[in-house]
Amino acid sequence: MAKRVFIPLCPGFEEMEAIIMIDVLRRGNVEVVTAGKSKEPILAARKTLHLADQTFSEIVPNEFDAILLPGGLEGTKQLMKDPEISSILKSFQVTKKMIGAICAAPNVLRHLDIITGEDLYTAFPSADDLAKGKGGMYTGKRIESHNNIHTSIGPGSAFEFSLYILEKLEGKEIMEKVKAGLQLP
Repeated sequence: MAKRVFIPLCPGFEEMEAIIMIDVLRRGNVEVVTAGKSKEPILAARKTLHLADQTFSEIVPNEFDAILLPGGLEGTKQLMKDPEISSILKSFQVTKKMIGAICAAPNVLRHLDIITGEDLYTAFPSADDLAKGKGGMYTGKRIESHNNIHTSIGPGSAFEFSLYILEKLEGKEIMEKVKAGLQLP
């Protein structure tokens, strides 16, 4: 049975990160479901419009193997304050399912105390700490994994992060096949 991944899309999300994750995972036969707050088109960080597959209220966490959060400053702020996303993320944390976040989005996990204390993480290096006073040990690596939490640094790492997640979900053979088809350096 194919793995299922949920990717929430909030206004201001970083399109490159979201679309690359969606595309790479789907190439690897992972079922990716996107959702937004409503059925309305979602305006992303670079002013492109996107349609989600479902709404947050339609998402049933136990039907998914992973949740991946795209970054983007405004999108991250929206994720941080959305009670439905908070509830979904807490459900993934309790059941120890895969949680991924790229760019600014690891701050959502810090804000919700999913990344705490000495937990290792990476994120877009910024002087503006969106989760002030919250825990986690920033490493600055391109990809950082700690338990079931996987984080990545930013738009430039979207392909390698997506391939990393694909390998975790579907194995090295499928990841290598997808990678070859992408003609990455």
